[in-house]
Amino acid sequence: MAVAETGDGGVRLRAVDLLGRPAGPVASAGSLAEAVRSHPHVERWVWRSTARHYPQLLEAGLRVERCYDVEAAESLLVGHEEGQSGQPRSLAAAWARLRGLPVPADPPPRAAGGQPSLFEPGPVPLPPGTDPLEALIEVHAAQIARAGAGEHPGRILLLLALESAGTLIAAEMHRAGLPWRADVHRALLDELLGEHFPGGLEPRRLAELAEAVSSAFGEAGGRVRPDLPADIIRAFARQGIPLSSTRAWELKTIDHPAVEPLLQYKKLYRLHTAHGRSWLQTWVREGRFRAEYVPSGSVSGRWTTNGGGALQIPRVVRRAVVADPGWRLVVADADQMEPRILAAVSRDPGLMEAAGGERDLYAALSDRAFAGDRERAKMAMLGAIYGQTSGDGLKHLADLRRRFPAAVALVDEAARAGEEGRLVRTWLGRTCPPSSTALPEEAGLPQAAEQDGYGSTPAGRARGRFTRNFVVQGSAADWALAMLAALRQELAGLRAELVFFQHDEVIVHCPDAEAAVVREAIRTASARAARVVFGETPVLFPFTTAVVECYAEAKAEATA
Repeated sequence: MAVAETGDGGVRLRAVDLLGRPAGPVASAGSLAEAVRSHPHVERWVWRSTARHYPQLLEAGLRVERCYDVEAAESLLVGHEEGQSGQPRSLAAAWARLRGLPVPADPPPRAAGGQPSLFEPGPVPLPPGTDPLEALIEVHAAQIARAGAGEHPGRILLLLALESAGTLIAAEMHRAGLPWRADVHRALLDELLGEHFPGGLEPRRLAELAEAVSSAFGEAGGRVRPDLPADIIRAFARQGIPLSSTRAWELKTIDHPAVEPLLQYKKLYRLHTAHGRSWLQTWVREGRFRAEYVPSGSVSGRWTTNGGGALQIPRVVRRAVVADPGWRLVVADADQMEPRILAAVSRDPGLMEAAGGERDLYAALSDRAFAGDRERAKMAMLGAIYGQTSGDGLKHLADLRRRFPAAVALVDEAARAGEEGRLVRTWLGRTCPPSSTALPEEAGLPQAAEQDGYGSTPAGRARGRFTRNFVVQGSAADWALAMLAALRQELAGLRAELVFFQHDEVIVHCPDAEAAVVREAIRTASARAARVVFGETPVLFPFTTAVVECYAEAKAEATA
């Protein structure tokens, strides 16, 4: 069922078939919630944007099983067909491409943590006189046709479905929120940072450490600001100690009395600025941390968040993530996910066999190719995926190549394609940005550098390292979407809620009595996702699962 807003709070809707063609008359409803309530048997809703439509349904106590997010699909298809990742993705942009019209820019993203307001711009408008429902239906049908015309139509169509499922899950997790004890968090800050002073002054412990740093440089050094890297570098330089940065690993190589308080200051300062009282006041409401998840926010398909740092919660802060009374957190961590993904996408017989059990994958690899040396097997595999191909890494890679040639050939070819400026795709068809687009690893590298003897520029080699990993990490992100979608279905009918996700970890908040069921649901969802994405292979994707009251306890239980 396709549904579009009328501009006055109402909606118009029309049934469409599997190819996106109209399959019924146009109907109207006073609101999207009214439309959903009056059509309880609709299997899939086609709309402009889940982020725009679904929160109002959740607010009304409604949940949809499936949707098709036209704007999320447009982003994937433009990248897949034209290698133009990051281009405008709005319905208006998709309509303009379809009609050969100038493509309007997307609106600027909302500020981190910001909430919609009456003064916030709405969606990018369609050309005057364009019927929103007709435009939506036509764009949707064209997207289905575009996806079906590719080399692997089944895969890209699956990716579109999974991406839309991810948008539903992101909205539901935002509404559910991660259980968060503000009192525990404040006590933690008092314990680690000391007395809190009003007016933006540093907490007592940071002030003491800052004074210790200045004192370590002596009176001649004057006041040294440990929060300013330039200040620290100058202070060490005055004492004849050159530094290129204030990174912890470089500081630890220096024998100087300022180093220890400086390292302590840096650690606590990060806590104070990233998860201090200001963060707590901004992000935690009514016992929940409600992150604004951005599905596929990174070029590899990994999720990001719009502010709040939900995907970088320090271990010490996890003490504040506490289940409600009578409930538990089921924390599930995928075991060695990326090497298992490489086995599935490369179809390397030996690597698939090694990844076909739930035992430690690196131990299985070491038994087959590295004379029982697990550490060498791990270094070889990570070197192949992340591009550590010099020194010992080169020798380890050669060992891996002899035993698992298809797996290494896949990442080698992805690296060559990246160096040469070609596009690289994940198993389902997510496409890396073109060579004209700066990737994370390329930031700051010269785009027109002198070539080396192999005809490759430094920027090209950096791009090759990125695409070597992209083909694995991106495929892992695609599989994770399928796992989330399957887990959402497995949890239907339970009180359990998905409350957290990062690329290889999920947290489900559930009544204590449902914990065992949730454990099994995670296991089932993992197996279903592997079959749906990769077909029948021997590769398993096991999870280490812990049932805990507090998030900080998860690792301890998992290793116990």
